[in-house]
Amino acid sequence: MKIPKRLQPLVDDGLIDAVESQLMSGKEAQVYVVRSGGERRCAKVFKEAKQRSFKQAVQYQEGRKARNSRQSRAMAKKTRYGQKEQEQAWLNAEVDALYRLAAADVRVPRPHGFVDGVLLMEMIADAEGLAAPRLDDVTLTAEQAREHYAKVIGDVVRMLCAGLVHGDLSEFNVLLAADGPVIIDLPQAVDAAGNNSAAMMFERDVDNMRRYFGRFAPELLATDYAKEVWALFEAGDLHPDSRLTGCFEHDTGAVDVEELMAVIDDVREAEAERQAPAWEDLDDR
Repeated sequence: MKIPKRLQPLVDDGLIDAVESQLMSGKEAQVYVVRSGGERRCAKVFKEAKQRSFKQAVQYQEGRKARNSRQSRAMAKKTRYGQKEQEQAWLNAEVDALYRLAAADVRVPRPHGFVDGVLLMEMIADAEGLAAPRLDDVTLTAEQAREHYAKVIGDVVRMLCAGLVHGDLSEFNVLLAADGPVIIDLPQAVDAAGNNSAAMMFERDVDNMRRYFGRFAPELLATDYAKEVWALFEAGDLHPDSRLTGCFEHDTGAVDVEELMAVIDDVREAEAERQAPAWEDLDDR
């Protein structure tokens, strides 16, 4: 096929030997099958910000660290330089996440480099060596659903132990490779400890997987790994090999209203005492 304009510099530099076909075109990027390093790989070409339909929501960016204070100020003020740096930070997020998660033994595409907005990475293949399908495109037996669900839960646990939450996990961004599920599409991955929405996103990710696999094995719909795993994470007791039950005991006890009101009164009294000197100073003037 004709070499896409964005891939030509990588061909000229010898990073890509040949472009075989376009694999997909999504809201964030176009993906091509290429020959590189003696094997078939994927080249993910990220679209420019003005061409993307997925918005860089503040919710996803919270907790991401800037390289320096100048970059932070520029991004906060939304200057032209700041917008450029914010765009670069967004693109780098997936690359950084892939290297970080691959090192944590999470099954993601192995990255092979990032040049000028193009991510070279492992091509995920099925048993016949063809591009692996998304979960949304396959039909599973109950046994396969249980097996793959366990694998995905294990990977989201390892991901969380590595400090990340996918943030947009669903059957549309998990591929079914010859060796099982592979998690893809991570530009919106969030910092588990630094993002106030991380718990909500984690629960949404896991519940999406529960509902999907529950189509084929209905008993999985009764599991509650999201709250169980997050409770362990918050307590500092989550490890890649943590034994999980899929159950979570929700607190259904009645609220002690008198005790709650006493706490509120104590807080109000403490706040009044804290502010008292300031009012006294004003009265003296």
